[in-house]
Amino acid sequence: MLLAPCTWFAFLPLVLGYSFARSSRNRAHRLFPRHGHRAVDDRHVTRVQKVRAWTAAAMSLMLLGVYGKPEDVAEAQEQYMMRLAVTPPLLLLSAPVVIAVLFRWASAERRSAMRASVRAALRSAGWYVGAVTALPLLGGAIILLDRNRSPSAGASEAAPWLILATALPLVWLLFFIGFATGPAIRTGFNTAAVHAALPALLTGTLVWEFAVISLVAGGLPPGPPVIQALAVLGGPASVTAVVWWEIRRLRTLYGVTLRA
Repeated sequence: MLLAPCTWFAFLPLVLGYSFARSSRNRAHRLFPRHGHRAVDDRHVTRVQKVRAWTAAAMSLMLLGVYGKPEDVAEAQEQYMMRLAVTPPLLLLSAPVVIAVLFRWASAERRSAMRASVRAALRSAGWYVGAVTALPLLGGAIILLDRNRSPSAGASEAAPWLILATALPLVWLLFFIGFATGPAIRTGFNTAAVHAALPALLTGTLVWEFAVISLVAGGLPPGPPVIQALAVLGGPASVTAVVWWEIRRLRTLYGVTLRA
């Protein structure tokens, strides 16, 4: 009985963390379904995409193993982390452009059907952008509250509760962003419901944008000039070929049209 309060205080953060994680996970998966990244489930396309991804990873490792130096390995790790950080904002900037092009191509009937899905995608994207924006604001508020604590009795008693009240939503948002980022990127912020070909078009657009960003940020990969050119252009070109093949299958097998 004497040890019960001690164990309760020890397990209280775990209980609160679990409840926050469960709540944020449910909200994230409600906004971004984990299996909502494809309007048409084509197993042949999925199999080819996995083969291309594993082949690209193996070629990158082989290139680093043959021509790379220790600093090249560190640079590759930095570029990988940079892509993880850049992907959500780049997707938020690229998706409206691709959707606008699809709206320009589509017929009047198709546009009216696409508008409802676009509004739903905007709401889910607004949730994500709001969470990412609120995160540094809450962190800055906690820092200011901690610095401005006065030695007077009233301020010293109120400040810890204010800090706790600000930290709880901060923890919830951290869990939410952690659970929502992966599904949001895979679903393109739920833009797959707008048009069946939109995930493929977004993938083809993003891969060339990443190629330019990697070239500007990290320069050319190691190796002879021919190997460097193949390494820079091979990945985006192979992804574009798979995207073109996927769209062709959508048109011929599933009746998906891009133009009116």
